Amino acid sequence: MSTIELSNLTKQFGDLTAVNAIDLDVAAGEVVCLLGPSGCGKTTTLRMIAGLEAATAGEVLIGGERVNELAPRERNVAMVFQFYALYPTLSVAENIAYPLHAEKLAPDEIAARVGRTMEILELSHAADRIPGRLSEGEKQRVAVGRAIVREPSCFLFDEPLSRLDVQLRETMRGQIKEVLTGLSKATVIVTHDQLEALTMADRIAVMRDGVIEQFDTPHRVFSKPANVFVAGFIGTPQMNLLSAQVTARNGHLGLRLAGQDARLDVGEAGLSLAPGADCTIGVRPRGVFLRGEDDGDSLAATVDLIEPMGAETLLHLTAVDADIRVVVPRGQQPAVGARVHVAFDRDKLHLFDESGGRLET
Repeated sequence: MSTIELSNLTKQFGDLTAVNAIDLDVAAGEVVCLLGPSGCGKTTTLRMIAGLEAATAGEVLIGGERVNELAPRERNVAMVFQFYALYPTLSVAENIAYPLHAEKLAPDEIAARVGRTMEILELSHAADRIPGRLSEGEKQRVAVGRAIVREPSCFLFDEPLSRLDVQLRETMRGQIKEVLTGLSKATVIVTHDQLEALTMADRIAVMRDGVIEQFDTPHRVFSKPANVFVAGFIGTPQMNLLSAQVTARNGHLGLRLAGQDARLDVGEAGLSLAPGADCTIGVRPRGVFLRGEDDGDSLAATVDLIEPMGAETLLHLTAVDADIRVVVPRGQQPAVGARVHVAFDRDKLHLFDESGGRLET
């Protein structure tokens, strides 16, 4: 069965703990993305699954079998690296067939597998071309083809689209996801690109400093971030995260926010916060809207910068001691230097306690 399970997995390099006691499970046919900033431990985790790094502690199970002591070639995993590493003098068909020769398969079986793989990846027209005559997207597909042709237990991808331009990335995201959907293999993809993770993954493990901060579906990671780090890392434009202090609690939450007094309706979440408690208010730029005047629930701010984004415009506002980002329809933005009032959509508010953990709103 094609599954991956990590239990208490840890990797130390001297005094540095690169991966710290993480637990992770990937079901057959599931795509899991390890997402996080550089140095968070995601590639080290992938290399431990592949056997390219030995775990300091914990277990790696593939198909229910512990593989910690097995060499990479004995784990029956296929890994696609950031760099294609294609053989420059071999054709597309020969590059894809190369791993099968080590398995000593019959020539007819090799030809059949290569043919099916090229058909799936739409590479049949380029079967006789060498890598130097391929586009970047075609090279990436050859690298993927060389992985799937072996029919391994699982797939591991390390930043597979990082070398492609924006348009090719969009195309390849769809193609790789389509291919993986039909293979019923456990797949782990490492990326620092949140759009790749949100569009390709069934579940996302958001990592920081060797720890998984949240492991959930793309929708929940975006709509219900577990803490302040996930909230600020996921989403473009970035979520507004405003430090606040509770001043009152009477149905609405009274706050000292952005250097001003404001009232926010955050439902029952605010009931756990006593007056004087510190917290963080999170709201995405599309959950902020402009008002013509102050009504007690809004904050005064000044337009500092305007960024056109096609059909929408991103406004950067300054509100005393805080910066606030707002997305408005194109052509409806005030001028730089204008004084405005901003209010928050109650259904899009996020509340975090003093430690940064999420409080359900």
